[in-house]
Amino acid sequence: MAKRDYYEMLGVSRDASPEEIKRAYRSKAKELHPDKNPNGRAQAEEKFKRVAEAYEVLSDPDKRAQYDRYGHAGPAQGFNFGQTDFNRARQAYSEFGFGGVEDIFDLFFRQGGGARSATRRQRVAQGEDIEYKLRITLEDAATGTKMKITAPRLVTCGVCHGRGMELGTSKRTCPTCHGRGQIEYRQQSLLGSFVNVRVCPECKGTGEIIEHPCQHCHGTGRVKEKSKISITVPAGVDSGSRLRLREQGNVGPNGGPAGDLYIVIEVIPNPRFRREGRDIHSTINVHYHEAALGTKVKVDTLWGHETISIPAGTQPGAIIRLRGKGMPDLHRSGRGDHFVKVNVIVPKRLSSAQRRAVQELAKAFPQSDKST
Repeated sequence: MAKRDYYEMLGVSRDASPEEIKRAYRSKAKELHPDKNPNGRAQAEEKFKRVAEAYEVLSDPDKRAQYDRYGHAGPAQGFNFGQTDFNRARQAYSEFGFGGVEDIFDLFFRQGGGARSATRRQRVAQGEDIEYKLRITLEDAATGTKMKITAPRLVTCGVCHGRGMELGTSKRTCPTCHGRGQIEYRQQSLLGSFVNVRVCPECKGTGEIIEHPCQHCHGTGRVKEKSKISITVPAGVDSGSRLRLREQGNVGPNGGPAGDLYIVIEVIPNPRFRREGRDIHSTINVHYHEAALGTKVKVDTLWGHETISIPAGTQPGAIIRLRGKGMPDLHRSGRGDHFVKVNVIVPKRLSSAQRRAVQELAKAFPQSDKST
């Protein structure tokens, strides 16, 4: 059967404001409360699920835009429900006294704890992401490099193999929550009386108690280790660039998957070169007679020595451009340019022969007008 239109479910127009959508959802949620529908609990549950689905899409600007454009296929194809969406859902439903969409259905409709609670308790947590600051030279940033780093992180305990308890021992059911990993308490709200749920403080939500913790990891199943990790730094990185190494962060507790390792790049300043985006800037010194007569000089670039021509009559501060001798682009092909600034050196002291030569040269030029 085709799904009903989300706007129709909430009873709002397609140009409804976020506040109008929220008010409509509050009204529908109150109307479909199970305590107000004792003779039609199953139907109320189904309707509530549909209304909650409609609100979750229409309360999110991105999902709403996809729905307006593609219909029901838009939200299904245009995003993956991840931690960001889950946090947004938690915030949206917090005003009703619940932690999220799953909590609403667990509290309203499960019977005797239900299979959903057990499934949620058995999920293992992912390990934390970690950061590592890596300092590299400008030359390495230009060409890219491969290296090994030593990063401190949490790894699976080799003694208990991540189980957190001494070998030969086992866990027992938590006496506080009776293995459910949650404790319930009643709460009054505008919508009536609800049973709210919190993580059991005794077992931290696992539903089990370790009686003989592993002495090596102190029951956590994880230990600190300095791990050697091979990394590849792509050409074109700059200070602040972040490289993501999947599953190279801390391993999760109780055998959970590892988080990610983020390499934060810091490029060491180079006294010979100044970087501006993809372009490189440097300065060369030439004597005034070389600037006047023209010459050829060798300059350093990130890619080796280059011989450049200084045209006759070059003025102090002139810029010479070396195309394609700058930094690579991190996201597309090609390189920037290298700009060489010409600094004309005027000697502070002259030998007798040099002074006579300059005086003879001065006679060949017209006298400058010194009047003001």
